[in-house]
Amino acid sequence: MIGVCNEEEADVLLIAGDLFHRQPLLRELKEVNYLFGTLEHTQVVLIAGNHDYLKKDSYYRTFSWGKNVHMLLDAQITCVEIPELTLAVYGCSYHAKEITEHKYDDAFPQNRQKYEILLAHGGDEKHIPIQKDKLDRLGYDYIALGHIHKPQELIGKRAIYAGALEPIDKNDIGPHGYVIGEITDQGCKARFVKSASREYIHLDIMADKKMTGHSLKDHIRKRIEECGPQNIYKVTLRGFRDPDILFDPEMMDSYGNIIELVDDTKPAYDLERLMAQNKDNLLGKYIESLKDYDEDSVEYLALCEGVQALMETRRG
Repeated sequence: MIGVCNEEEADVLLIAGDLFHRQPLLRELKEVNYLFGTLEHTQVVLIAGNHDYLKKDSYYRTFSWGKNVHMLLDAQITCVEIPELTLAVYGCSYHAKEITEHKYDDAFPQNRQKYEILLAHGGDEKHIPIQKDKLDRLGYDYIALGHIHKPQELIGKRAIYAGALEPIDKNDIGPHGYVIGEITDQGCKARFVKSASREYIHLDIMADKKMTGHSLKDHIRKRIEECGPQNIYKVTLRGFRDPDILFDPEMMDSYGNIIELVDDTKPAYDLERLMAQNKDNLLGKYIESLKDYDEDSVEYLALCEGVQALMETRRG
């Protein structure tokens, strides 16, 4: 991100909370401060979010940032002015993990500079609830939003969640990156730029009755090659398998990038044959009661699970 700012000769780098995913250590602040010091043209404005909130002993409170770094530490909306850019940036930092107060509803800009930006962190019931219509009427030139990891526009190009630069966990699916924009007399233009080196991807794999463990492994490998072997995968196996085949999750990871594999396949029994062979017992009567449902129905899945349970009981 520092490299992008230098290449683009950005005027301002906005960090809308959660620079860290937890309380920062002093040495980590020193490292980040050094990186900010390598910015050739850029002023940095940041706030603390719910993950790196200002505890009583937070190093944020006493840390001495470089001259191009401005942290809005107050629990209430305050402002930093950058006169050379005719810019004022407003925002507040979290002083607790959770804030239920609607802090931004009436956080109107004070016309201190020609251009005015709001840094806002939150958007759910426990983290500064945000009402879109109230945010829109405030009148800022741009609102940089934090807290939601997935990038998304809230109010057109004027209020955007940049999301996390990189995915945080396996459920942080989809593209990640940053927002780059420009404010002029004609208004604000902003766009999302994908920059994450990898993504978490949830991959559904349909098995069929002809698949063995090795053929399934080859199929998963080909799907991962199509989606990108640099990514990290949660794989869910669905469909019906040969009843004599058991898939071994540990053998399916060709690239070492499957973080989780869930086997939701069902055994594809020959129900007509089983029913004929067991017409006078519980298994046969159970199959007859559910056999006419479609394969994609809940009832058919219940039939498969019930047959499997009864078959395993008989083997036992």
